[in-house]
Amino acid sequence: MRTAFIQALTELAAEDPRITLVVGDLGFGVVTDFAKRFPKQYLNAGVAEQNMTGLAAGLAMAGKIVFTYSIANFPTLRCLEQVRNDVCYHNANVVVVAVGGGLSYGSLGMSHHATEDIAILRSLPRMTVVAPGDPFEAKAATRAAAAGIGPVYLRLGRAGEPLVHNKPVPWRLGKALTVRRGEDVTLISTGAMLQTAVHTADALAAEGIGVEVLSMHTIKPLDTDAIIDAARRTRRIVTLEEHSILGGLGGAVAEVLCESEVRNVRFQRIGLPSEFGKHIGKQEYLRRIHGLDVDSVIRCVRRMWEGGLRIHKDEHDGATFDRAMPIAKSA
Repeated sequence: MRTAFIQALTELAAEDPRITLVVGDLGFGVVTDFAKRFPKQYLNAGVAEQNMTGLAAGLAMAGKIVFTYSIANFPTLRCLEQVRNDVCYHNANVVVVAVGGGLSYGSLGMSHHATEDIAILRSLPRMTVVAPGDPFEAKAATRAAAAGIGPVYLRLGRAGEPLVHNKPVPWRLGKALTVRRGEDVTLISTGAMLQTAVHTADALAAEGIGVEVLSMHTIKPLDTDAIIDAARRTRRIVTLEEHSILGGLGGAVAEVLCESEVRNVRFQRIGLPSEFGKHIGKQEYLRRIHGLDVDSVIRCVRRMWEGGLRIHKDEHDGATFDRAMPIAKSA
């Protein structure tokens, strides 16, 4: 996704002199060509993310469309006050780009694990939150953010994420993409978990379980219509994200379901526990530890289909919600 982003940004900068890239003294193997081609549209703010964000806000208020670029938590949590007060409060055209969402920088430990960012950034007024599912989506998201739509958080993978779509997709900000059709369970993923969701659906199709896959690339504004439609049709919703179980995609979808008129919907979140990582290692290793690998997701979705989750019945309105504790499968 990182490569797709910089390719799209380079094309945009050639078309629009307002496009400006500000980096935090990193990414030189990635941004070198951009810096050489557009020296007046490129700045290195140094290892000073607060300054980088304040600088970006000032440039945006002077008419630029600014992309700040750093890894993991550095362009978000390290300078959250500047993002909130300088960018969001002034509705500035600043796109905060975080490379390495989730556990992408797994071997560098918890300081580089971006696992609370979606929850925090989506709570900021005027902030749009986008987490593309593959390089096609990353290019489309970059172009949408570059249109000057106010504050945007663009959460990317680190590098090497595969193409999930086999061609450019009809990507629209705030509109989920249906990647697989199914009538039994809806699996909603965000970010780089899209490939895992697709592999899960393909594997369960062989068992006769129809899993619909939605790529929820935009967390804010959220495609509530797609969520409610899926809930009415399949009555089983599972969310999948490389992010804390609290406040991210799962939390956002839960909010929609709880406030909707749809009843008797089973719901399960798959994500990371709300705790600091105790392990370091490659992303694939950490995903497996936390149940985010394909086999673990298959088991969870299969349990959902088989009814192997304890249900709590609200006697007042007939709504049902799944607790997050699996029990023995039904006979």
